[in-house]
Amino acid sequence: MLGRIKLGLASVTLLTSVACTTLKTPTFADDAGAIRGFDTVAYHTEQRPVKGDPAHAFTYNDAVWHFSSEQNLAMFSEHPERYAPQYGGYCAYAMSNGWVVSTDPDAWHIQGDKLYLNYSLGVRKTWLKDVPGYVAEADNHWQEKITQPEFE
Repeated sequence: MLGRIKLGLASVTLLTSVACTTLKTPTFADDAGAIRGFDTVAYHTEQRPVKGDPAHAFTYNDAVWHFSSEQNLAMFSEHPERYAPQYGGYCAYAMSNGWVVSTDPDAWHIQGDKLYLNYSLGVRKTWLKDVPGYVAEADNHWQEKITQPEFE
């Protein structure tokens, strides 16, 4: 039990050390693309992270999204708001604290048909303890972030 507490505290401590409070882009992306190049539709249809293919790319919300198939690309292009992760793909738990943090494609959760990504599996474990509470907080912080002057 003590080991779990230490692991949880270590995850939160690590998260706060990499966090910032300013949103620079509306979508988390790196050199591989939005959400590290993973197919956001596959989380919904295959219930697992699947690496996207640059041959199936679509630009949305200032980022290039990659998909594992032409079918997933078509599904996303028709309804991006349905398949895009919440909070632009930034860490959902961090957003509940007002922080802007990158995510790990393996640290995911779908609730109410919405995809939530987290910084790590350890942070995801914390997130799962109170998803409704964290979502309420994160929704408020996200609205503050995306209504900053650079995003209007």
